[in-house]
Amino acid sequence: MSGPHPAVAAVRSAVRRSLSSLPVDSTVLVACSGGADSLALAGAVAFEAPRAGRRAGAVTVDHGLQEGSAERAESVAKVLGGLGLDPVLVRAVEVSGRGGPEAAARRARYAALEDAVTAQAPAAVLLGHTLDDQAETVLLGLARGSGARSLAGMAPRSGHYLRPLLGIDRATVREACERMGLEAWEDPHNLDPRFARSRVRHQVLPVLERELGPGIAAALARTAGMLRADADTLDLLADELFADAVAWTSGPELVVSPLEAAPDALRTRVLRRAALAAGCPSGALTARHVRELDRLVTDWRGQTHIDLPGGVRGRRVAERILLER
Repeated sequence: MSGPHPAVAAVRSAVRRSLSSLPVDSTVLVACSGGADSLALAGAVAFEAPRAGRRAGAVTVDHGLQEGSAERAESVAKVLGGLGLDPVLVRAVEVSGRGGPEAAARRARYAALEDAVTAQAPAAVLLGHTLDDQAETVLLGLARGSGARSLAGMAPRSGHYLRPLLGIDRATVREACERMGLEAWEDPHNLDPRFARSRVRHQVLPVLERELGPGIAAALARTAGMLRADADTLDLLADELFADAVAWTSGPELVVSPLEAAPDALRTRVLRRAALAAGCPSGALTARHVRELDRLVTDWRGQTHIDLPGGVRGRRVAERILLER
């Protein structure tokens, strides 16, 4: 008797490895939009979870951005329930706030997932990001000049979020979805050139593949993995430097002397972390802001202060950097 199609086997194997890393009493929740990637993930989890002795459910989020989105969410939930996943949670969210529609939708979606994790605790969320999604993330980070951490892309595991399919290309995952007999829904936003990720997916990556040869997505994903290991090491060293340099009053204060002696890569990480702790919004704090803070350490000539996002002000007083509102 023949086994599953190779694409189905690849997705199931990846899911099996993820499930084995979780405590037996964890509830596994698949975040599923109804698209091919997350639907293939849901199908694989429904198959593997009972064999691993894990309880498995799903969450689908209605962003309310398109006509009929509520009905679509209920339709996806019905499919997920039909796979045997339980509970299947439908969460309607309001998309608003800073950073444009992509960023606002992401914030709302993750807030809904956090609520689901809290309600089903102990729980983990499985996300359907693929190797191609990783490549797109790296290119977007490169275009924004966001630094090594951004170029490191998405981690296979971040707290209670797991991404089992990061090592599998999108074509394989979508074939798995089809071979499982699951009918996927294509979000029209994925084809909308107003969104940066859509342009990278449908315009930038195809040009790179055509001009530089095949395998670009896999190469970008490999680069992300190597950079993530480097960034993790630097972050650990920066944690030690932060502990040596920080003093807390009404906000974080940094002692200059250990920062002066530190390598640039560690010092700038500590300055960024301190600015965030003082109240700077992460999406608004740029490399330029951090460079200006760095000048208070490495090139101080009596500058009065540096204005940062979120109403935070950085200034040097004698041998300390003060970050205050």
